Amino acid sequence: MAFNFIRAAAAGAALALCASGGAYAAVNLPALKIDKTQTTVSGLSSGGFMAVQLHVAYSATFAKGVGVVAGGPFYCAEGSVVNATGRCMASPTGIPTSTLVNTTNTWAGQGVIDPVANLQNSKVYLFSGTLDSVVKTGVMDALRTYYNSFVPAANVVYKKDIASEHAMVTDDYGNGCSTKGAPYISDCNFDLAGAMLQHLYGTLNARNNATLPSGNFIEFNQSEFISNHGMATTGWAYVPQACQAGGTATCKLHVVLHGCKQNVNDVQQQYVRNTGYNRWADSNNIVMLYPQTSLAATNSCWDWWGYDSANYSKKSGPQMAAIKAMVDRVGSGGTTNPPVDLPAPTGVSTSGATASSMAIGWNAVSGAASYNVYRNGNKTNALPVTATNFTDTGLAASTTYSWTVRAADGNGAEGAVSAAASGTTLAASGGGTGTCTTASNYAHTMAGRAYVYGGYTFALGSNQSMGLWNIFVNNTLKQTSPNYYVIGTCP
Repeated sequence: MAFNFIRAAAAGAALALCASGGAYAAVNLPALKIDKTQTTVSGLSSGGFMAVQLHVAYSATFAKGVGVVAGGPFYCAEGSVVNATGRCMASPTGIPTSTLVNTTNTWAGQGVIDPVANLQNSKVYLFSGTLDSVVKTGVMDALRTYYNSFVPAANVVYKKDIASEHAMVTDDYGNGCSTKGAPYISDCNFDLAGAMLQHLYGTLNARNNATLPSGNFIEFNQSEFISNHGMATTGWAYVPQACQAGGTATCKLHVVLHGCKQNVNDVQQQYVRNTGYNRWADSNNIVMLYPQTSLAATNSCWDWWGYDSANYSKKSGPQMAAIKAMVDRVGSGGTTNPPVDLPAPTGVSTSGATASSMAIGWNAVSGAASYNVYRNGNKTNALPVTATNFTDTGLAASTTYSWTVRAADGNGAEGAVSAAASGTTLAASGGGTGTCTTASNYAHTMAGRAYVYGGYTFALGSNQSMGLWNIFVNNTLKQTSPNYYVIGTCP
């Protein structure tokens, strides 16, 4: 249609301008006036699984609701890439929904996720394309069953009658509806973003179909909230004029999570600009937050099976905590205290070394609300540290590391960096640790030293890429601790 062509041409021009490097510069994520009871989240594919994780684990924050496109139940993979690519995508008959419900209740009781009672008034919108060959409709059926345990049936909309492939569906942008391929946005003559937002928020003003102001798009510094862990250094947001700093409106907030192979490195800004969310945001004072993975993330996916952290689905999961911190920042407008110029912590020291961990301690800093710990220059704590000690885990045996500490004020602004303290982990011992095995990638996976994902092999524990999964590519894996292997050699 003509409108589709015009939008595509305009989008192409915008993307080209941004690619030139002269149009936008990353800024710190602004603190805005947000009604925190109106915070919701949605996502596609890995972003759909991540949206469920955020909705359930941080249910006090996302109690308003969630939209899920081609996702699955909370903790579906149970920390296994085999489960992720099998039952949670291709073979949904194996999903242990009742077990996942029990895990949710147990974790809520332990406090590692928020109380499930927060979900009882949530709105849930589910979508599955009948042609989806990546995440089968049966997986979404299992998600519907999962939510039956926590959300009233009247609060759930489940749409699965459109012949679409694995994609975010729109009514005027993208591939043909039955096409599977980049940018994984498909024109199916259905405004999925609008349908989701209207279910989550109720009656909304008509969307703005005019060209949106370029100044409303913000590229923000994501490294304020996390370093590495499969997340990019910058993210994106769409902030309607009335919601911008100094504006008079109190606005809503919606977090949008892209799928695998959909971050700005993969498809430029197509997911940020052309999925339909922003047109509804502009006419209804909804701030849209688009966190981004990096190319270091497996297939640019969000962590919904544990490729980055064993705690990936809990509040302490690095990616989870980072997105929560972004939400907190955006919603802190009008309540933020002036930043405090904090000095560097003193007395930083290491102690209690094991083969895979080290304790770091320091002296308290007056005026500090929390601390961040950096190992070899990279932030290692997922959540702010409120004590004056921290145990860094997942380290390699017989390896020397360097740690620094920075104090942070109540806004998360960091002070000066401390002097470095170094320490060396102990040599591995027992259980066959410290040994090396040279074999084909196929043999490594069969022996449980590695796993396969997307045709490539990754070392168990360290997730280091080992190349193609076959009998021809050989690697030497060194076991540095139980169930933890790195590519290397033994003396």
